[in-house]
Amino acid sequence: MADEKDLHARWATALLRAVEGAPDPAPYADRLLARWAEPQRRYHTTDHLAAVLDHIDVLEDHADDPDLVRLAAWFHDAVYAPDRSENEERSARLAERALTEAGLPADRTAEVTRLVRLTVTHDPADGDHNGEALCDADLAILAASPDAYAAYAAAVREEYGFVPDEAFRRGRADVLRQLMALPRLFRTPHGTAHWEAPARENLATELALLET
Repeated sequence: MADEKDLHARWATALLRAVEGAPDPAPYADRLLARWAEPQRRYHTTDHLAAVLDHIDVLEDHADDPDLVRLAAWFHDAVYAPDRSENEERSARLAERALTEAGLPADRTAEVTRLVRLTVTHDPADGDHNGEALCDADLAILAASPDAYAAYAAAVREEYGFVPDEAFRRGRADVLRQLMALPRLFRTPHGTAHWEAPARENLATELALLET
């Protein structure tokens, strides 16, 4: 389980570095963590949030503004309903409201909301260093150890428990094939060097299991 005290500290650090004279960060963290702990979540939990933040720490030298990337990580799945398709858009709007209230300048708020929306496709443009860092951090679970990847896949299935088995297998297999068809899963140098090969092995293994 993610350490909520640590997450509070990480939120406060990112917000206070991004916003001079920011209000008390604790209430914002409380509201966000309550969202990340909602009962419908099995994979998109505070553990996922903490893992994405950890990966951003690894990739921060690649980002142009790592603290904005961290703020985007906090919001990227803040709104999450497995049966809805507009989660990222609703999360981006939540970020816009909260960060504007917290005093983040409009141009920097716009960058955070752009990054949140980018997690729909995980397809940043070449040279979009902030986008590359966030998307690679979000997808890094694909390169986890086989056991951790299997736990991730099982948690995703639990989140979609309302979908019948055969329909889920078809839909999940389509998603995996789309990912495997991409020329690159990861865009940062670290992601390319350390995560690309194991991620493709994990995807291929899951797809083979779904197809048998």
